Amino acid sequence: MASNPELIQYLCEQLTGAGTITSRKMFGEYGLYCDGKFFAVVCDDQLFLKPTNAGCGFLPDAPMAPPYEGAKDYLLITDPDDRETLCECVRRTCAELPTPKPKKPRKAKNT
Repeated sequence: MASNPELIQYLCEQLTGAGTITSRKMFGEYGLYCDGKFFAVVCDDQLFLKPTNAGCGFLPDAPMAPPYEGAKDYLLITDPDDRETLCECVRRTCAELPTPKPKKPRKAKNT
């Protein structure tokens, strides 16, 4: 079941205090980015953060679960309506994630 685009918009609005939030549709679900760092997925209308020591330490009682079959466990956010807690957890999580490598320019096709 694909996630609702209205939920994605809501989550992006909730997270504005964490940084520049963008979303990208991926295989019918969504990936979330904060200042260019991939930090979460939304699957079946549930928010899953990448597990980091900082994020898991900030929400020690949050359940861990795979966002889709065959995936590693992510931190499942059960209360995305708590904006302050959510933003703080995302800030801590993203601070621990590596900066994405710059993309190489595409080579021109030979025709």
